[in-house]
Amino acid sequence: MAAEQTPLDRFRNVLGGAARAIAHEPEIELAYTADAPSQAGKNLRVPMPARGLPADQVAEARGVADGFALRLRHHDASLHQKRAPAPPIARAVFDAIEQVRVEALGSRGMAGMRANLADAQAFRLKSDPIVRAREADEVPLSSAVSLLLRERLTGEAVPEAAQRGLEMVRAWIEDKGGADMDALGLLIDDQGAFADLSAKLLRDLNLIEGEPAPDQADEGGDDQDQDGEDGDAGDNDESREGDAAVEQRGEERSDEDGDGEGESDGEESGDEDMSEGGEGEDEGMLPVRPNRPPADLTPDFDYREWSRAFDEVISAEELCDPDELTRLRAYLDQQMVHLSSAVTKLANRLQRRLMAQQLRSWDFDQEEGMLDAARLARVIVSPGSSLSYKVERDTEFKDTVVTLLIDNSGSMRGRPISIAAISADIMARTLERCGVKTEILGFTTRQWKGGQSRENWLAAGRPPAPGRLNDLRHIVYKAADNPYRRARANLGLMMREGLLKENIDGEALIWAHARLLARPEDRKILMVISDGAPVDDSTLSVNNGSYLERHLRQVIGWIEAKSPVQLVAIGIGHDVTRYYRRAVTIMDAEQLGGTMVEQLAGLFDLRD
Repeated sequence: MAAEQTPLDRFRNVLGGAARAIAHEPEIELAYTADAPSQAGKNLRVPMPARGLPADQVAEARGVADGFALRLRHHDASLHQKRAPAPPIARAVFDAIEQVRVEALGSRGMAGMRANLADAQAFRLKSDPIVRAREADEVPLSSAVSLLLRERLTGEAVPEAAQRGLEMVRAWIEDKGGADMDALGLLIDDQGAFADLSAKLLRDLNLIEGEPAPDQADEGGDDQDQDGEDGDAGDNDESREGDAAVEQRGEERSDEDGDGEGESDGEESGDEDMSEGGEGEDEGMLPVRPNRPPADLTPDFDYREWSRAFDEVISAEELCDPDELTRLRAYLDQQMVHLSSAVTKLANRLQRRLMAQQLRSWDFDQEEGMLDAARLARVIVSPGSSLSYKVERDTEFKDTVVTLLIDNSGSMRGRPISIAAISADIMARTLERCGVKTEILGFTTRQWKGGQSRENWLAAGRPPAPGRLNDLRHIVYKAADNPYRRARANLGLMMREGLLKENIDGEALIWAHARLLARPEDRKILMVISDGAPVDDSTLSVNNGSYLERHLRQVIGWIEAKSPVQLVAIGIGHDVTRYYRRAVTIMDAEQLGGTMVEQLAGLFDLRD
């Protein structure tokens, strides 16, 4: 007899059936997620309600599912991609406007769906920087424009949580693009015409061409490292970068308040109980990275995990749908314009050094082997002459695999993670040309300050010394056997806001090391790119303050002393030489590409 379904399972079945009916797509698959909701084709992932099915959580799941289903029904992805602008801020506004269009279509004449979509809007606003903006330049234009357009297309008032932030920029947006937004209401049934008029709105808001928006860009270029990277591309690019600073600063403020892409919303009630840590920090606040003095390892040091049930090893494609990966990769390519030429020159130098080690060499004047073409005349004139052959020497260049393990923690946000992704991209291409297989991995956690592991610990009555108390997320950007061309887009995932959280380096090293040991290559190289000591607030609040750092030292000591893997580390802004025997510290992220080249070249030059 089949097991009886739980109320949660029945709710999911009903929700999936409703989504299939709305979208007119019988093959829709619906699943729950504890992370940010996502849609990949006909696979929908909606927020998971608690087992008791609280009304507010049920409403959120319904609203998100309705929004995804409406997008499947009313949205042409290929048309959208063709009309979408390239600059990141303009693209974000363009995407938000299109989502308003499809949801406005669903709201017409269906009061229940209208209420569900309003609940989903409130859910999204929890993690939107607009609700915490204190100045106009902290308001993301994509949120502001979409809220104003939603007000026009549906007649619904702007949610109270966003009103204060919206009022800071409403007058400017209305003055520049109010007429365009009024006209958009007449075109919601025609996606092509709607997209054309949306492009006009972007031009009027100076997001595609023209001068930067007042209060939205004037202050953006001076204090953000990211803003100057394409500064030589002309006035238009400068205006785009200024506007990009608006959303960048707003989103950073959002993450510091703890709501990176909505992934930590469900934790707020649980983290009210974290007073034992004595931190008093807001949810999602970036961890402090002190350069602690070296701690002596005790022989009986015992590291453990409270639970591994919620950890995940996941490929980049599973974390992001193809369209968003393409958009993020395009953004990364824009960042590469300023840096790629310098790093590429260094990479070419590495390639020449590696190829020089792989050059074919010969022993000449041999009694047998391959005929030496230089002796051909002598062979013809005197066929009986000996020593007219050559034999190829065995090359000493070992079959090699290189793993780049990149810290994906919140403190890497901005310029460090951009340059890490760019350098990994160029290294992968260079090493592949040299016949060296490359694997690119990242490590972070699924949540800020603990996830389901911590909830499980709280439910168990908070036993003392629980060990690691967060859910690991280990990301495979490029597997060693995967050609670069197939993994190229995956590196753009590092640009995704909300991905970067906390870092537990010791277990990440064990994971990457185990993958290397399973490889058949003779030489194995592991390069770690990080910006400081391991930090996870949830773990450190209930264990010894050096718990993660001591484990990292233990793992490094074992690899360096016992393993055939060659280990090297690059620290960005923090001293990692106190952890790793072979390491270098750089203070400017722009040095990363050259440092990677020199460190790899040094390892390849080593002779056994």
